[in-house]
Amino acid sequence: MSQKSVNSRNQEEPIRACMNYVGNHSLCSATGAKVSDRSEQPKAKISVTFVDKDGDETVINVPIGMSMLEAAHENDIELEGACEGSLACSTCHVIVTDVDYYNKLEDPEDEENDMLDLAFGLTETSRLGCQVIASPELDGIRLALPAATRNFAVDGHVPKPH
Repeated sequence: MSQKSVNSRNQEEPIRACMNYVGNHSLCSATGAKVSDRSEQPKAKISVTFVDKDGDETVINVPIGMSMLEAAHENDIELEGACEGSLACSTCHVIVTDVDYYNKLEDPEDEENDMLDLAFGLTETSRLGCQVIASPELDGIRLALPAATRNFAVDGHVPKPH
């Protein structure tokens, strides 16, 4: 019985484990372990378009698993996030511009809905950017930023993460 593993070129190779015993004897056998070196594999990304209050669009690539709030901050997009993604404010409010993408998102938890109730310019497709997590099915999503948040009106001030 030969166990296979995937190497960095996605080719299968047998894995063998050997144990040395006292004297000249050793035992070698195939193992059930699989080896996969993920460090060489680039993290998959999706394309996300942010539309600011003036209608200007910024297209960025977001790694799978990252929140839209984190992605916005890493790319100097004006999305406040006063509570730093802890579901304690509504300042990372975004509007999903296409209902088909909105329907691909997990339903918001009660805590998110409570915060969205406080958001400026709430719509049927509003979400908190800290709760929208990049996944392959969201590739191509467009997120509009409202003209104001509960903390301040967007008037040229560039918020900085804490």
